Amino acid sequence: MTHGAVSGSGDTAVSLRVASGAGGSGREFGLSRRPRRIAGRTVTFDNEGFLWTVDDWSEDLATALAVEVGLTELAGTHWRVLRFLRRYYRENGRAPLNRQLALGTEMPLLDLERLFPGGIKQGARRLAGLPNPKTCM
Repeated sequence: MTHGAVSGSGDTAVSLRVASGAGGSGREFGLSRRPRRIAGRTVTFDNEGFLWTVDDWSEDLATALAVEVGLTELAGTHWRVLRFLRRYYRENGRAPLNRQLALGTEMPLLDLERLFPGGIKQGARRLAGLPNPKTCM
Protein backbone atom coordinates (compact mmCIF):
# COMPACT_ATOMS: atom_id res chain seq x y z
CA MET A 1 0.00 0.00 0.00
CA THR A 2 1.57 3.27 -1.04
CA HIS A 3 0.55 6.76 -0.16
CA GLY A 4 0.28 7.99 -3.75
CA ALA A 5 2.14 8.77 -6.94
CA VAL A 6 5.45 10.54 -6.43
CA SER A 7 7.77 12.45 -8.69
CA GLY A 8 11.35 13.32 -7.84
CA SER A 9 14.39 11.47 -6.66
CA GLY A 10 17.26 11.56 -4.20
CA ASP A 11 17.07 12.47 -0.56
CA THR A 12 14.81 15.47 -1.07
CA ALA A 13 11.42 15.34 0.50
CA VAL A 14 8.62 15.21 -2.05
CA SER A 15 5.15 16.32 -1.00
CA LEU A 16 2.25 14.40 -2.45
CA ARG A 17 -1.22 15.21 -3.60
CA VAL A 18 -3.65 12.32 -3.28
CA ALA A 19 -7.10 12.10 -4.78
CA SER A 20 -9.81 12.39 -2.16
CA GLY A 21 -11.04 9.08 -0.83
CA ALA A 22 -7.62 7.46 -1.30
CA GLY A 23 -7.14 6.98 2.43
CA GLY A 24 -5.24 10.21 2.88
CA SER A 25 -1.66 11.41 2.83
CA GLY A 26 0.29 14.17 1.29
CA ARG A 27 -0.08 17.89 1.64
CA GLU A 28 -3.36 17.83 3.52
CA PHE A 29 -1.55 15.90 6.28
CA GLY A 30 1.78 17.70 5.95
CA LEU A 31 3.56 14.50 4.98
CA SER A 32 6.38 14.05 2.51
CA ARG A 33 8.53 11.09 1.57
CA ARG A 34 12.14 10.71 2.62
CA PRO A 35 14.25 7.84 1.34
CA ARG A 36 17.04 6.73 3.66
CA ARG A 37 19.51 3.92 4.07
CA ILE A 38 18.73 1.58 6.97
CA ALA A 39 19.19 -2.13 7.68
CA GLY A 40 21.36 -2.48 4.57
CA ARG A 41 18.90 -1.04 2.05
CA THR A 42 17.16 2.13 0.98
CA VAL A 43 13.67 2.51 2.39
CA THR A 44 11.24 5.40 2.04
CA PHE A 45 9.67 6.92 5.13
CA ASP A 46 7.37 9.86 5.63
CA ASN A 47 8.75 12.92 7.41
CA GLU A 48 7.42 11.58 10.75
CA GLY A 49 9.35 8.31 10.49
CA PHE A 50 6.59 5.96 9.33
CA LEU A 51 7.18 3.61 6.40
CA TRP A 52 5.83 4.94 3.15
CA THR A 53 5.05 1.43 1.87
CA VAL A 54 3.87 -1.23 4.32
CA ASP A 55 5.50 -3.99 2.26
CA ASP A 56 8.98 -2.51 2.85
CA TRP A 57 8.86 -3.81 6.44
CA SER A 58 11.14 -6.60 7.63
CA GLU A 59 12.25 -7.86 11.02
CA ASP A 60 15.73 -6.45 10.33
CA LEU A 61 14.19 -3.05 9.66
CA ALA A 62 12.12 -3.22 12.86
CA THR A 63 15.26 -4.08 14.82
CA ALA A 64 17.19 -1.15 13.31
CA LEU A 65 14.32 1.25 14.01
CA ALA A 66 14.10 -0.05 17.58
CA VAL A 67 17.78 0.72 18.18
CA GLU A 68 17.20 4.27 16.91
CA VAL A 69 14.56 4.86 19.60
CA GLY A 70 16.63 3.30 22.38
CA LEU A 71 15.40 -0.30 22.38
CA THR A 72 18.66 -2.24 22.18
CA GLU A 73 16.80 -5.52 21.98
CA LEU A 74 13.30 -6.50 20.90
CA ALA A 75 12.07 -9.12 23.37
CA GLY A 76 9.41 -11.74 22.75
CA THR A 77 6.69 -9.39 24.00
CA HIS A 78 7.77 -6.74 21.48
CA TRP A 79 7.64 -9.24 18.62
CA ARG A 80 4.23 -10.52 19.76
CA VAL A 81 2.85 -6.98 19.50
CA LEU A 82 4.57 -6.18 16.19
CA ARG A 83 3.42 -9.41 14.56
CA PHE A 84 -0.13 -8.95 15.81
CA LEU A 85 -0.22 -5.39 14.44
CA ARG A 86 1.03 -6.55 11.03
CA ARG A 87 -1.32 -9.54 10.87
CA TYR A 88 -4.31 -7.43 11.89
CA TYR A 89 -3.44 -4.75 9.33
CA ARG A 90 -2.98 -7.35 6.58
CA GLU A 91 -6.33 -9.00 7.36
CA ASN A 92 -8.38 -5.83 7.99
CA GLY A 93 -6.70 -3.07 6.01
CA ARG A 94 -6.35 -0.91 9.11
CA ALA A 95 -4.63 -0.89 12.46
CA PRO A 96 -6.50 -2.43 15.40
CA LEU A 97 -8.19 -0.27 17.98
CA ASN A 98 -6.29 -0.25 21.26
CA ARG A 99 -8.88 -2.57 22.84
CA GLN A 100 -8.43 -5.04 19.96
CA LEU A 101 -4.65 -4.85 20.35
CA ALA A 102 -4.89 -5.56 24.08
CA LEU A 103 -7.22 -8.52 23.48
CA GLY A 104 -5.18 -9.89 20.58
CA THR A 105 -1.87 -9.75 22.43
CA GLU A 106 -3.39 -10.67 25.82
CA MET A 107 -1.60 -7.69 27.37
CA PRO A 108 -3.00 -4.84 29.45
CA LEU A 109 -3.20 -1.56 27.57
CA LEU A 110 -0.90 0.25 30.00
CA ASP A 111 1.78 -2.42 29.53
CA LEU A 112 1.47 -2.02 25.76
CA GLU A 113 1.89 1.75 26.03
CA ARG A 114 5.00 1.36 28.20
CA LEU A 115 6.58 -1.34 26.04
CA PHE A 116 7.51 1.00 23.17
CA PRO A 117 9.05 4.48 23.31
CA GLY A 118 6.29 6.65 21.86
CA GLY A 119 3.59 4.26 23.06
CA ILE A 120 1.32 2.35 20.72
CA LYS A 121 0.60 4.99 18.12
CA GLN A 122 4.05 6.51 17.58
CA GLY A 123 6.12 3.56 18.79
CA ALA A 124 4.62 0.13 18.13
CA ARG A 125 2.84 1.12 14.91
CA ARG A 126 6.01 2.73 13.55
CA LEU A 127 8.17 -0.32 14.33
CA ALA A 128 5.50 -2.62 12.87
CA GLY A 129 5.67 -0.68 9.59
CA LEU A 130 2.04 0.44 9.64
CA PRO A 131 1.01 3.68 7.93
CA ASN A 132 1.16 7.00 9.73
CA PRO A 133 -1.97 7.33 11.90
CA LYS A 134 -2.63 10.69 10.22
CA THR A 135 -3.40 8.86 6.96
CA CYS A 136 -5.93 6.51 8.54
CA MET A 137 -8.93 8.77 8.83
